[in-house]
Amino acid sequence: MKVLNIAIIAHVDHGKTTLTDALLRQGGAFRDNEEVQECVMDSNPLERERGITIFSKNCSIRYKDIKINIVDTPGHADFSSEVERILRMVDCVLLLVDAQEGPMPQTKFVLQKSLTLGIRPIVLINKIDKKGARPNDVLNQVFDLFVDLNANDLQLDFPVLYTIGKQGIAKNSPEEDSKDLTPLFEMILKHVPLYPDKNAEPLQMQIASLAYDNYIGRVGIGRVFRGKLQTGQQIALCRRDGTVKNFRITKLFSFEGLKQEEVEMVECGDLAAVAGIEDITIGETITDPEHPDALPVPQIDEPTLKMNFLVNNSPFAGQEGSLVTTRNIKERLERELQTNVGLKVEDIPNSDGYTVSGRGELHLSILLENMRREGYEIQVSRPEVIYKKVNGKLQEPIELLVATVPEKYSGIVIEKLGKRKGLMQNMVKIEKNTRLEYYIPTRGLIGFRSEFIMETHGEGILDHSFSHYEDFRGEIERRKNGALISQEEGETMAYALWKIQERGILFCNPVTHVYEGMIIGENAKEGDIIVNACKGKKLTNMRASGSDDAIMLVPPKIMTLEQALEFIEDDELVEITPKSIRLRKKILKDVDRKRAKRV
Repeated sequence: MKVLNIAIIAHVDHGKTTLTDALLRQGGAFRDNEEVQECVMDSNPLERERGITIFSKNCSIRYKDIKINIVDTPGHADFSSEVERILRMVDCVLLLVDAQEGPMPQTKFVLQKSLTLGIRPIVLINKIDKKGARPNDVLNQVFDLFVDLNANDLQLDFPVLYTIGKQGIAKNSPEEDSKDLTPLFEMILKHVPLYPDKNAEPLQMQIASLAYDNYIGRVGIGRVFRGKLQTGQQIALCRRDGTVKNFRITKLFSFEGLKQEEVEMVECGDLAAVAGIEDITIGETITDPEHPDALPVPQIDEPTLKMNFLVNNSPFAGQEGSLVTTRNIKERLERELQTNVGLKVEDIPNSDGYTVSGRGELHLSILLENMRREGYEIQVSRPEVIYKKVNGKLQEPIELLVATVPEKYSGIVIEKLGKRKGLMQNMVKIEKNTRLEYYIPTRGLIGFRSEFIMETHGEGILDHSFSHYEDFRGEIERRKNGALISQEEGETMAYALWKIQERGILFCNPVTHVYEGMIIGENAKEGDIIVNACKGKKLTNMRASGSDDAIMLVPPKIMTLEQALEFIEDDELVEITPKSIRLRKKILKDVDRKRAKRV
């Protein structure tokens, strides 16, 4: 069987999943009368809610007599470890670039990984139907990016197509009249060499991702590089620690359309899912027992951000979740480590918690969101960057940031980024917008997104990805405003909140259960204020002018998980339960906080 494996890589929201939908439709993956939802590859509820791809997923189509396996990859930099490990499975990548925005930080990252592996990409200038599309300028920028990343002569001679992913159209030039993706299918067949026939050689398959089935247990997914894989076959597993152990394949699956179909045999070059191997992990190699030849384990970039995951010890602990103990949290994190290779977990000495390190705030917040939906209760600390010491000097992670803002807001954004130790690299005017490129410390971005949205009135676009480590840039000014802290446990009263809202921004509605030490708002000035949000209005049998004023409450700012993580300071925590996200002080009682400051 003739097989090609391709991956679709791009910056977030440049149209990968939409294009995959069109490829599946025109590649015969669906029946003519089948109802198919948009972004069908985004099958996870969180992916649908947020409109981004979080996990790499496989599917396949058939064109002429060739099976084409497609891997849809995340576009957000925080999930780049998903991209790194699957690139070894593919023969070619389709690099999507928005015809208006051009190359963005994650475009550079995924392209660099592809070029390093010797892959020759096909470039797709997507969304050429947009009002502000500038395909020729974007193509020049893409070529410059290839040069900057030291692409070889063959890679620099990349083929280009112009696409409208939403309509399922590909063209050889922007002016060409095309009605489908035939030019793209033909380009793939012409550009990507067929995998050589290595069926007679000893078996070799590397695991690139994992799945779990309630009936058959853990399933390893990867590419068969050599030999054939058969149901019931005796195999040797070369583990990451260098040991070799024999197993038998109990079930074998191949990808057809969006489904995994059970098969008896998978030939070399194809993608397969295997069951029957205990504790199999990513990067391990399935080989012939007589020729245990392991493939190199893929190198994954180190985490740049960490936070503490702690057992919930608030007064409301155990009221909303069922999984609340240290053992529950430990088991869940160990399970996550099996599939999330960009994550690291360490014990915190003398504490009921763990330090979890990841690639960014979103990487960690997605894990937390999944945990709360599964019934976990947990408390987390403020995200901290991971520093390194090189030749005795302290170094910190630096990110490449690209901010696209309306021209009238560019001044305030430049001022804010300067205060956060950002160094401007480029400033370009694109129609009515200004694009700013900065190198900025990762810690300078903590809490910046909500500030950026506010300053640009929601019209700005902010993207960033890890770039490199460099010398520590000095202290960054932290949050100036203090917190409004609840004085006692009880239910908030509209009358009390009406008076408190004059002091700042509220985070809760009336009739909300609060406890002493819980943060219910942001102070308009520096320093924390203790407030009594449970105080009701005194009732008398007398009436007087002004005593019956109508209570007018400003709608509160209800924090999302990411906003809560950005808001808190070092002495604060975010309490996360299946039903609530609360902010609190680490030390709940005011007298204890004062005592701790004196020590």
